[in-house]
Amino acid sequence: MQPGEHGRVVSLEDIPLHSTNLLSLLDEDGVIHYQSPSVERLLGFDRDELVGVSCTDCFHPDDRDRVYDAFKNVVSRDEYVVEAIEYRHLQDDDTYTWVESVTSSEPTSGGHYVINTRDISERKQKQKELERANERLKEFADIVTHDLRNPLSVAIGRLKRARRELESEELDAMVEPLNRMSRMITELRTLTMGRRRDAKTMPVSIASHAKTSWMVTETGDSELRVEIDPAVEYEADIGLLDHVFENLFRNAVAHNQTPVTVTVGALEGRTGFYVADDGDGIPPEKADDVLEYGYSTARGGTGVGLTIVSEFVAAHGWELAIENAEDGGARFEIHTE
Repeated sequence: MQPGEHGRVVSLEDIPLHSTNLLSLLDEDGVIHYQSPSVERLLGFDRDELVGVSCTDCFHPDDRDRVYDAFKNVVSRDEYVVEAIEYRHLQDDDTYTWVESVTSSEPTSGGHYVINTRDISERKQKQKELERANERLKEFADIVTHDLRNPLSVAIGRLKRARRELESEELDAMVEPLNRMSRMITELRTLTMGRRRDAKTMPVSIASHAKTSWMVTETGDSELRVEIDPAVEYEADIGLLDHVFENLFRNAVAHNQTPVTVTVGALEGRTGFYVADDGDGIPPEKADDVLEYGYSTARGGTGVGLTIVSEFVAAHGWELAIENAEDGGARFEIHTE
C-alpha cells in the first residue's frame, strides 16, 4: 500500500467506503448480505437496512422477473461472464429510480456475488425527453407530409395546366419554388422516418448497390465510376443505405457544373468506402456547415440531403468524414469500423 495524496494509506478494504457506486454482496438466491455506504446517497436507505432482504423486493414489479432471471443466468454459468442490466430500484421514499447493475459469474471466497450499481436516472430522463422530442417531430412531419402535400400537389397540377394555356414568365417562375417545397416535404419525411427506424442489417455489396442507387437518381449527363470490388460487402440497412447514396449523388450534381464524374471506391488504410466527385470541392471552413440541417449553397437546394446522409451513416455505427478529393472535388468517406 502507498500513501494517498494527503498521506493517508488506502487499503483494498477501504475501496467500497469511497466508491460513489453502490457495491453489494448477494448470495446465489439473491439475498443481500452487504451494501456499501453509498446506498444512503443513491437510494436513501441506511447501510444495513436492506441486509437480509431479497433483491427482488427492491425491483420495480414490472422489472422483477426480468432482472432476477438475468441474475440467475449469470451466477449459474460455468464460464466467466460479466453482464449489465438496467432497471428501476426501490428508494427509501417508496419511489423508484433507474439504475444499472453489473455482476459477474465469479463468486467471492465467501460464495457471494459482487453487484456494482450506479445511478442512470439522469440519462434515462434525457432519453425520455429525446423520445418526446422525436415524437413531436414525427407529428410535425406527419402534418407537413399530409396536410401540405395534398394542397401542394393540387397547386402543381393547376400550374401545369395554366402554363399549357398561357405563356407567362411569372407562371414559369413559380415552378421551381413549388418543386423545392415538394422536395423539402419528401426529404423531411425521409429524415424523420429514418430517426424512428432501427437499422436492420444484412450483407450488402457496396458496388452493386451504388449502381442501383445511381439508376434511380436524377443525375443528368453525369457519370458514375465504381472502383470497388463487387465482392466487398458490409453489414448495412438497405433502406438507409439507399438514401445515403442517392443524397450523395444528388449533392454532387446539384452543387457543381454538370456533368461531373462521381466515383465510389474503397478506402486505403482503413475499412470503408468513399463517394467523391471531380467538381469544385468544399472549402475547409465549410466542411462542418454542410452537414447542418437547412444549409445549402445550391440554387433550389433544401439543405436536408447531407443531414440525412450524416444521420443514416451514424445509424449504422459508422463515421462520416468530409475531405477534398485529389482532383479538387468533394470526397465523403464512410468509415465502417
